[in-house]
Amino acid sequence: MGVATDSQFHVLAVDDSIIDRKLIERLLKTSSYQVTTVDSGSKALEFLGLNEDDEINSHQPCVSPNINQEVEVNLIITDYCMPGMTGYDLLKKVKKSSSLKDIPVVIMSSENVPSRISRCLEEGAEEFFLKPVRLSDVSKLKPHMMRTKFKDTNHKQKQQHQESDQEHCKQDQEHREQQNDLEIAEVEPQQQTNGSKRKSMEEETLTKQNKTQIQWWPYCRFD
Repeated sequence: MGVATDSQFHVLAVDDSIIDRKLIERLLKTSSYQVTTVDSGSKALEFLGLNEDDEINSHQPCVSPNINQEVEVNLIITDYCMPGMTGYDLLKKVKKSSSLKDIPVVIMSSENVPSRISRCLEEGAEEFFLKPVRLSDVSKLKPHMMRTKFKDTNHKQKQQHQESDQEHCKQDQEHREQQNDLEIAEVEPQQQTNGSKRKSMEEETLTKQNKTQIQWWPYCRFD
């Protein structure tokens, strides 16, 4: 299994501030990560394929680059304070989703509020960065993505092994059924042959009995 390079990691960055979005995008690209930026938690859920109560306004998406929901997201980094859906709300929705819960989430904020930091970490955030985000902060992201990448790879390999085992079992079952059909095909003619032999023997026995009766009949006397 090859080691994942930084360029194989895809980060979804969420921030309503265009200045902060450009900053985090530049830092991530400097670290050779693939980056998609969106301006709200709702747009993030839309990109991830998890619509928010089907009320997403998809007519004017602010997404860069073009949305491709087939693209794997290895990490989400989101601002905490955003209108509509906060970064904390986005974190909770991601962690409650069975298909997204394993994606690492990192929170950013310009406010150093201990209770806010603790709440996000307790909800499942991997890191909590204070703005402005620095390159040294971005360097902390790779271990989280590596762990998830290997976990996903192991999961896919396990699925492949299970599918392979199921296919082998299916082939074995089909082979056994074919063997049973062949054995039945061989047994049926033998049974028919045995039945013919029994019938022939029975007819031969009846013939002998009839001959005996015919030979005995002239000697019978009726007084």
